[in-house]
Amino acid sequence: MSTRREALSTSAALAGGALLSAAPPAAADPRTTPDGTTAASGQHSGSTIALTHATVLGAGADRTVLVRDGRIIRTGRSAEVPIPHGTTTYDLTGKYIVMGGLVESHVHNQGPETVLPPLFPLNGVTAVREMWGSPLHHEWRDKISAGKLLGPRWVISSSIIDGQPSLWANDTGDLVVEVADAPSARRAVREAKASGADFVKVYSRLTPEAYEAIADESRRQGLRHAGHCPDTLPIARASDIGQQSIEHLHALLLATSARETEIRRAMAKIRIDSALGTSFERYASWFRQVHAVEWEAVQSYDVGRTRALFDRLAANGTRVVPTLTVHHSLERTDQLPTDSPEFAYLPGWLTESWPTIWSSLTSGRTAQDISRIHRIYEHRLHLVAELHRAGVQLLAGTDTGTGYAVPGFSLHHELELLVEAGLPTRDVLHAATTAPARMLGLPDDRADLLVLDADPRTDIRHTQRIHSVLVDGRYLDRAERLRLLADVARAAAASEPPAAGIAAPHICAH
Repeated sequence: MSTRREALSTSAALAGGALLSAAPPAAADPRTTPDGTTAASGQHSGSTIALTHATVLGAGADRTVLVRDGRIIRTGRSAEVPIPHGTTTYDLTGKYIVMGGLVESHVHNQGPETVLPPLFPLNGVTAVREMWGSPLHHEWRDKISAGKLLGPRWVISSSIIDGQPSLWANDTGDLVVEVADAPSARRAVREAKASGADFVKVYSRLTPEAYEAIADESRRQGLRHAGHCPDTLPIARASDIGQQSIEHLHALLLATSARETEIRRAMAKIRIDSALGTSFERYASWFRQVHAVEWEAVQSYDVGRTRALFDRLAANGTRVVPTLTVHHSLERTDQLPTDSPEFAYLPGWLTESWPTIWSSLTSGRTAQDISRIHRIYEHRLHLVAELHRAGVQLLAGTDTGTGYAVPGFSLHHELELLVEAGLPTRDVLHAATTAPARMLGLPDDRADLLVLDADPRTDIRHTQRIHSVLVDGRYLDRAERLRLLADVARAAAASEPPAAGIAAPHICAH
């Protein structure tokens, strides 16, 4: 049985440095096409595919979708869409199509490429926004584009740009850039641009001066910035400056207090001891201090201030990614699964470390602490409902890469939590499809879609009743999808734990 220190070390794989799987590298997966040739996994064959007689969400019943060369070339009533000669046709009578597939707006992935990238499309997630970019993600994106790896479309952030000291220690290598002033902040943005980042990731411990320099330099470099709202920056200011999205609900909860000025002073007093040698120790310290301030904010919640702020976010077009999944796992620990069939798709040495990590983060809570933390979580659900009422665009994201969140699977659970918060099912689907696709600039004619056995508009849990998936023009029917999931489970089972001490702990809210 591993010690706590060993568990925290081996849990590094998906949130920090390099992890090499014991399974062989993912190879191109040949498949036979209608003309007798083969095409690699993730590639479209150049032939035409027709998905007929399905209900297309947002369009109507008995629709046909024509796909050629990785593009959707026509969608219409089945009786009105001619099927070209030589087309491979799939009769989807009684099925429901989610055009574009699902989009996961907040993920962190580091680990075996035989495991992580395929899990997204195999669960109907055809695009992801990577919130802690590294060269590995660009490598995966290139392999997916070349048809050498099955995976989603990947939109990739810069390294995390944070203040000094960051919540993340040097056990993350060069994946965190600490900036102390405006010149170093501008330099970090220019380096992000040179690295090929699609956008700039801002973080919790930035000073207002450094944050505003990042925002200005990002505009100069033609990049958007997104991420955490810094602890000492009013969220209205971040919105006015043009932050594309605000991740998690920490900052929003603090900003809706009638005592925001006092709350901000309390946040400014939070200190991260740079002598703490590991990211886990630093994060745990920040986490405990912030929870105490959040409780004060809940106690002084101001409806009028909340509505004025959320109306401002809506007017500015600022998106919010609530990541209820990670808030739920940390604040409703009584509901954590002790086991789940989904865990079979990740290395056992990783999933087995989660209880130890969560115990380290949450141990020592009194009965009063637990009651308060449960109330904080319920308040987060209320804030999500208020954001929706105000017309703030919500995006579905999970913080996958943290404990108890399995890539691909976890997005479906996030959709359930958004419904629990009070959002209509149609709007929850919008938060996982059209809304993030527009923000990320994904092409409207991309040949990605999700085919379901039941209508998700009547029950959001039906997004988990997957019949088949189209990813970049490749159609994965039920049998192939199940076969590929079995391949992932075998690769996960064969994965060896990383060497101790090579990376940051696999923790949360990043």
